[in-house]
Amino acid sequence: MRSTGFRRTFVMLMASSLALTACGSSDDTADGKTRITVNCMPPKSAKVDRSFFEADIKAFEKANPDIDVVAHDAFPCQDPKTFDAKLAGGQMEDVFYTYFTDAGHVVDVNQAADITRYVKDLKSYGTIQQQLRDIYTVDGKIYGVPRTGYSMGLIYNKKLFEQAGLDPDKPPATWEDVRADAKKIAALGNGTVGYADYSAQNQGGWHFTAELYSQGGNVVSEDGKKATVDTPEGKAVLQNLKDMRWSDNSMGSKQLLVINDVQQMMGSGKLGMYLSAPDNIPILVKEKGGNYKDLALAPMPGGKGTLIGGDGYMFNKNDTPAQIKAGLKWLDHMFLTPGKGFLGDYARAKQHDAPVGLPEPRLFAGAADAKDQQVKKANANVPVENYQAFLDGNQSLQMKIEPPQAQQIYSVLDSAVSAVLTKKDADIDQLLKDASGKIDSILARA
Repeated sequence: MRSTGFRRTFVMLMASSLALTACGSSDDTADGKTRITVNCMPPKSAKVDRSFFEADIKAFEKANPDIDVVAHDAFPCQDPKTFDAKLAGGQMEDVFYTYFTDAGHVVDVNQAADITRYVKDLKSYGTIQQQLRDIYTVDGKIYGVPRTGYSMGLIYNKKLFEQAGLDPDKPPATWEDVRADAKKIAALGNGTVGYADYSAQNQGGWHFTAELYSQGGNVVSEDGKKATVDTPEGKAVLQNLKDMRWSDNSMGSKQLLVINDVQQMMGSGKLGMYLSAPDNIPILVKEKGGNYKDLALAPMPGGKGTLIGGDGYMFNKNDTPAQIKAGLKWLDHMFLTPGKGFLGDYARAKQHDAPVGLPEPRLFAGAADAKDQQVKKANANVPVENYQAFLDGNQSLQMKIEPPQAQQIYSVLDSAVSAVLTKKDADIDQLLKDASGKIDSILARA
């Protein structure tokens, strides 16, 4: 599941690509230049981000006069409704955007170029976090390069915490704490909700997964062949939601919520907490009426794990060696140089009143990460102290990627989550048993 926003300015600035014209491998042009098509260019409606993207491509072509970059835009960067059709039809760009969860599938259907022998030319590759690089490595071969990553945490309203008599600088560390704090916040009345969660459009299954990870559980076995949701950890997730919904009345009466519903509640000051990645924060301010000073971020409750996601670029299987090399150079310039490029030019972002200082995305490791964070801190224009708990807490959490066949599995888990939130007599044991069987069937067909 992708997070929502994932960039510095507009809600869905990750807009892009997928024009069905002349994609695939278009080899060198007649004038001797190597031509590459790329996607995930911000749309015209995101004027500032599009101008950044276009300026960065122009600077790249000036520094590399032998490379011609043709960028495609549309919304979203990857549309699940057309992605597989484009793969099967050979319509992908030479360098194309993917979610982390797509990497194995693209390789399985033989639509990705093996770039292992070319990565040595990508000077920044070794600076990227190993766990993110591993996502695009299949059977020891490298098929893509990460561009950004996120991890889930707990967004909370400091103002409501204060009004409820809670310490806004001490966010809940356990699910028991979440439950207790949510109850106090809901007691403020006037339509205030203590904790909200998604339970429709596969988003409930996504959050169930994140909550299961936080309890130390897993959705599927390590070999990816069996469901592991019918466990004490899985039961704890559903029992906690059921208790907050029906025993505590801290989740409100309106359920079957999706992300926009919850963001609206938080932005309007009527919600105490919900699970999210840091990229939600600017959306809450720019789109939903929130205030940066009131919005803080804590690590996932439970202290055991958190769900990570993100995106990167893969290469069309028909790319020439020259196109692969050109594509890697372009990625280096656009996304992979700390403090520079489309994602890292924090000074430029600040000049255009885009939020700088959010704790993620965090792509790099070691010295590269230190440099990136230094430049970000120097240009910060949001209250970075509100996110320190998230940064500190994440250091001890196990980072876990989404399960295989994620969307199908999330659809199954949606039913379990929605049941406990809409039916007071929901049978948790039976829900988990049924979900486990359905997930086993999905995995068997994969």
